[in-house]
Amino acid sequence: MLDQLKRLEALRGAEVRAHADRDFHERVIAVKRWQQARLARTYADLACDVRYAPAVNFFLEELYGTKDSSARDRDLIRMVPTIKRLLPKFAFDVVASALELDVLSEGFDQSIAKLIGNGKLDDTAYVAAFRKAGRREDRLRQVALLQEVGRGLDVVVKKPLIYSTLKLLRKPAQLAGMGEMQCFLEVGFTAFRHMDGASYFLETIASRETILIERIMEGHPDPLAVVADWEEAAADA
Repeated sequence: MLDQLKRLEALRGAEVRAHADRDFHERVIAVKRWQQARLARTYADLACDVRYAPAVNFFLEELYGTKDSSARDRDLIRMVPTIKRLLPKFAFDVVASALELDVLSEGFDQSIAKLIGNGKLDDTAYVAAFRKAGRREDRLRQVALLQEVGRGLDVVVKKPLIYSTLKLLRKPAQLAGMGEMQCFLEVGFTAFRHMDGASYFLETIASRETILIERIMEGHPDPLAVVADWEEAAADA
């Protein structure tokens, strides 16, 4: 966990932000918003289903949101020994996977922002930058990490007393400066508990994201057209 946090600080920490081009930071945020909108379209069918809607929101806001997490990263670096002592192993493992996912996502977002530069951010520009950035295996690792976080939450929601344990940790976590992380765990746990079985949800994400990665990397002339197909199917459902 500490290694991932230090990598995040190197990517977006306070010192980096202080010396970074303000325009570049805005471009990175624009990339994140564009991708968040793409994800919302891709999983519109799941978001319209009361069973899966909270989990979709968790993925869009907590795992791939646009909020500035640099302060959280800085605070967590000094708190790693406390985190390991305070959190149950399942919670520690879920947070560790989420942080690794965050590292990959932030690195890719910054790469795409650099490659697009001051140009227009649209499907064509995004796909071209995605291809140029490359790293197909790391892209597939992103998908695998999404699965790890989801499976971790899906396993623990089936265990008795876990929710009570999380609620008991709320105050100590806040006092220890880990309120944001505690919120992440509670929102994820609640969403997956509500879903009552995450297999279809996780398989759908893995399948669609892998399809998109392969279509882009293999040079498909309109790789994102399939997103419109999924969105249309959701509207017809």
